Amino acid sequence: MEGVPGVNTVPNPNHYDKSVVLDVKPLRSLKPVFPNGDQGPPFVGGPPFGPSPSSGYSPFFPFGTQQPTQDTPDLNQTQETPSPSFVSPLRSYRTPTVSNGPSSSSGTKKAVGRPKGTGSGKKKEKTVTKDSNLDDQVVKRFSADFDSGISVAEREDGSKDLVSSVLMRFDSVRRRLSQVEYAKAATSKAAGTLMSNGIRTNMKKRVGTVPGIEVGDIFFSRIEMCLVGLHMQTMAGIDYITGKVGSDEEPLATSIVSSGRYDGEAQDPESLIYSGQGGNADKNRQASDQKLERGNLALEKSLRKGNGVRVIRGEEDPASKTGKIYIYDGLYSISESWVEKGKSGCNTFKYKLVRVPGQPPAFGVWKSVQKWKEGLTTRPGLILPDLTSGAESTPVSLVNDVDEEKGPAYFTYISSLRYSESFKLLTQPTIGCSCHGSCAPGDLNCSCIRKNGGDLPYLNGVMLVSRRPMIYECGPICPCHANCKNKVLQTGLKARLEVFKTANRGWGLRSWDPIRAGSFICEYAGEIKDNGMLRENQEEDDEYVFDTSRVYNSFKWNYEPALVDEDPSDEVPEEFNLPSPVLISSKSFGNVARFMNHSCSPNVLWQPVVCEGSSESVVHIAFFAIRHIPPMAELTYDYGVSPTSEARGGSLLHGKRKCLCGSEKCRGSFG
Repeated sequence: MEGVPGVNTVPNPNHYDKSVVLDVKPLRSLKPVFPNGDQGPPFVGGPPFGPSPSSGYSPFFPFGTQQPTQDTPDLNQTQETPSPSFVSPLRSYRTPTVSNGPSSSSGTKKAVGRPKGTGSGKKKEKTVTKDSNLDDQVVKRFSADFDSGISVAEREDGSKDLVSSVLMRFDSVRRRLSQVEYAKAATSKAAGTLMSNGIRTNMKKRVGTVPGIEVGDIFFSRIEMCLVGLHMQTMAGIDYITGKVGSDEEPLATSIVSSGRYDGEAQDPESLIYSGQGGNADKNRQASDQKLERGNLALEKSLRKGNGVRVIRGEEDPASKTGKIYIYDGLYSISESWVEKGKSGCNTFKYKLVRVPGQPPAFGVWKSVQKWKEGLTTRPGLILPDLTSGAESTPVSLVNDVDEEKGPAYFTYISSLRYSESFKLLTQPTIGCSCHGSCAPGDLNCSCIRKNGGDLPYLNGVMLVSRRPMIYECGPICPCHANCKNKVLQTGLKARLEVFKTANRGWGLRSWDPIRAGSFICEYAGEIKDNGMLRENQEEDDEYVFDTSRVYNSFKWNYEPALVDEDPSDEVPEEFNLPSPVLISSKSFGNVARFMNHSCSPNVLWQPVVCEGSSESVVHIAFFAIRHIPPMAELTYDYGVSPTSEARGGSLLHGKRKCLCGSEKCRGSFG
């Protein structure tokens, strides 16, 4: 099929007969049934496709409506992220029961916990026709009541908060689908869910910067970049727009993705040699000269016009053998272009891009960290290569490149909790599971799984799926394997962390590694204190106290049940109070968590965890990433406000401290 000039599209990698109407029927409402009668939250599996954006708005679909003129893939594309397409309903271990709510097939479920907006649609079914969008290549069954909370205007032009919200909502759905389905299908299915329900932003293609996206932001799939408008192509490396110049349509490049694995793509953080698209071997393994069309023509026109092009650098994910991470490296200008012979002997377009001055470092930081990890260069300002003295399996550097201070005040490093003499055990000892091997979701005989509602609360033993009032991990005397996926807190640090001196807030904590949303960072280690024995003035003098009785700003992080066809009434609460408050002091004994500073817009959350099968069962506090965190970004969490401080008016003279987090939403004080 011949392409239409000005439409940047890619071929659909998943071949199927488009003339077939897919009659998709969701599963019935499902709930776990346990021998003791306890029941967890209901689960309904079904296709995630929902309403298109409101009428009157013409959305841009990044997966194309027509085939390009050349059926060979882009030289710079990667194949790890497929386009959203139909995925069969979730397979669940849960036992079917009768749902008290509306039938899941009717789709009359409403989202919970999101602000109201204008994104809704009417219930409809669409038959598949040739040349229809991939977004429409299923029979859509969705809720007429679902409201994305995103207006038509916000879909076109975003903001920092909206971009962050869209990405968190996407990853929360992806984690939930991965929890009960295969991870490979979860990314595509989560994307289809959000797009069908209008949960996206920056759909208006533009040259230059994108509202709400900052230089240095990282993404773990191309689909994430599509949802927030950074790069609209899931496979093609060049994205562009077309505009009228007289009677002709002239394309301009908006963004490129450099895979980082082809000859000529320099690792220089200030410049890039980029290869054009097309010319790869066809079905008969015959390569051809690249043509000055589509993305290649757009880059050539941008060279002549001098507009900035967004550059996204692709790098290997250090935590995954096959995964990639995409780093937004800011705007580049195209300085020159030429044609050279490739390995196949055919002509290939080459473009040199130079980074626009004055932007914060992004890819440059990534390359510097790689050199430190490989021992090629020394970390500037390094004081100690490992301040834990071997207490952690992964070393934690101590760094000061701000002033002459040689380190924080003396403390004893411990990797878990320590009981003070005054501490009285507030929880009863628990009995662990009796599993031999690894605990499996749906195992009715595993007490740990049953306490977690029938699910494994983590993905791959490293990532929290949803916040809960309590997570129950397998403990030290559980007979299951040491690598059981229900043991996360006990396995220690995963990321390569460093304690560093900040400019105005003392010592802080950050990571050399990129951290994916939901990933475990560390626990809050220190001395467990008896609430009644710690006098109020002692708490105010101790700056290293974690207190679960404090008042914390609420925020939405968990998935929305309606987006995965679950019953909204069984949504897991994210605001919870522990039966017995937990008070931990890390002033004299502690770990890296004691160095995490407060922020009113944090990137880290805390989660209560109990390790089952312990003779002295206590509540641990584990920290997980709220969103994707780039290397060398400071790790922060919300310290909350003491109830006694609030009762006295919350003045800085009575318990509260001045906040220097610098966030746009800074409350001015904390503690």
